[in-house]
Amino acid sequence: MKISILLADDHKILRDGIRSLLEKEPDFEVVGEADSGRTAIEMACNLKPDVIIMDIGMPDINGIEATREILSRVPSIQVLALSMYSDKRFVVEMLNAGATGYLVKDCAFDEMLSAVRSVASNQRYIAPKLLETFIDDYMKNKCTNGMLKKTRLTPRESEVLRLIAQGYNSKKIASELNISVKTVDTHRQNIEHKLELYSVADLTRHAIKVGLISID
Repeated sequence: MKISILLADDHKILRDGIRSLLEKEPDFEVVGEADSGRTAIEMACNLKPDVIIMDIGMPDINGIEATREILSRVPSIQVLALSMYSDKRFVVEMLNAGATGYLVKDCAFDEMLSAVRSVASNQRYIAPKLLETFIDDYMKNKCTNGMLKKTRLTPRESEVLRLIAQGYNSKKIASELNISVKTVDTHRQNIEHKLELYSVADLTRHAIKVGLISID
């Protein structure tokens, strides 16, 4: 039986390249492509693939929040992060969201094949070049569960943060998300409290750092 795969990345040329390579493997079947976090959630719920190859920095909802939402709805799916970010913090946050594996985009294709097969078998896979530093950091407990919970935003809070970083005021955010200004202000207060960031500049820098918006 083939391993069904959903590709989630906002760069079409990258999706096309990965798809063409994966489909040469007799045990793989690419069942769909998503170009945003929100689309990835919808397609995952409809298609229920075995594996999602998930980018972190995507429009609408980033890959971390999308992974968390997908696995809350379809726990059987295995998520393999494929990201340009090699920072240990992103590895920890993706694993905390429920991902089974993590690759960096400069990996060799053979490594991707191994990673997909591993996570499809419910085995964790971390890129070898990340593994040693990740384990050292994890074992020293620098990224504690309490800190991760403190900085974890809900999908709605992430949307509000993204719009703040794009220069929207509370009224425009309320109109964009079809919620009240009071609700927007409540979300903003919660975001500031969780992140301990209280200026638009600091919130914008954080949004860029976690991939909610791009500076391209």
